[in-house]
Amino acid sequence: MFISGIQQMGIGVSDVHAAFKWYNLHFGMDVPIFEEAATAGLMLPYTGGEPRDRHAILAINMQGGGGMEIWQYTSRKPEAPQFQPLLGDLGINIAKIKTKNAEAAFHFLRKKGVNMLSNPSTRPDGKIHFFVKDPYGNPFEVVEAADWLFPSNRHECGGIYGATIGVSDLDRSKLFYQTILGYDQVVYDQSGQFEDLHGTDGGFSSFRRCLLRHSEQRKGPFSPLFGSSEIELVQCLDRAPRKIFEGRYWGDLGYIHLCFDITGMSELKSYCASKGHPFTVDSSGSFDMGEAAGYFSYIEDPDGTLIEFVETHKIPLLKKLGWYLDLRKRSNPEKPLPRLLLRALGLGRVKFDSE
Repeated sequence: MFISGIQQMGIGVSDVHAAFKWYNLHFGMDVPIFEEAATAGLMLPYTGGEPRDRHAILAINMQGGGGMEIWQYTSRKPEAPQFQPLLGDLGINIAKIKTKNAEAAFHFLRKKGVNMLSNPSTRPDGKIHFFVKDPYGNPFEVVEAADWLFPSNRHECGGIYGATIGVSDLDRSKLFYQTILGYDQVVYDQSGQFEDLHGTDGGFSSFRRCLLRHSEQRKGPFSPLFGSSEIELVQCLDRAPRKIFEGRYWGDLGYIHLCFDITGMSELKSYCASKGHPFTVDSSGSFDMGEAAGYFSYIEDPDGTLIEFVETHKIPLLKKLGWYLDLRKRSNPEKPLPRLLLRALGLGRVKFDSE
């Protein structure tokens, strides 16, 4: 049983194809691993007890980092929050995007007309970062990172680097992310007001914020692509937080889950249950996602934020030629895939004309 890294951030949108184009042009998410219109029939605890039709695209950035599962309800109109979510509200507050150079990424995105929430500034750990919003109201932190799969001058941004998650009890949540997900390294744990957060909604409040990373290098077939990652926990100290998905369904607008690519689902199921976080959704074996297949499950963090696990079984390398990679046939699941095979994922790149 092991985690290979953050596979993707789930983002609920109202127009999946428009959102894919925007993330493609602005964050370099230009390789769709799968696209499928189907019925989400296994998420009943989070979809009002009924199967719901949806259309989803999983896209990655070949420079490295996690992908984005861009997800749209088609059988109902996806709902926005009934209030303005503020930093520290319970759930995924901010998705982190990695970059080699924060200043260059800042100027690149500003020239494209992106809603810039802050100028580049220094975090408590010394990393340079800034905040932006996509056209759908989702905040992103663009932060410098060091590990890259296929670094390119084609795009200033890489893939998903982690998440900022609002919690009600930071010590309790820290234990969850350390023991279940392996984020055992405390980079900083500070309380007060933070100038670098002022550009975010609610960022002038007082917080306790704790940045976690994993000391153990991730392993598995896609670990060089996913790279290292971080989780930042934020507890608001001067107001009572609200649940971002209060009164709404999974798949509605916003960040719907954080997904980890894993190997050894049955062992993970037992381990999570032993730690008091049993699976709340379990596909119970291989689940066909059209162009890909895998075994998926969900657990909740102490505040109900959804964490997805996917054990990847099959992915397309070159769909036009029917070239697929079956990971169940590998003799050593801990070994990363050869760089040549990882590079082949980029053959499916989709290019849009710049806006």
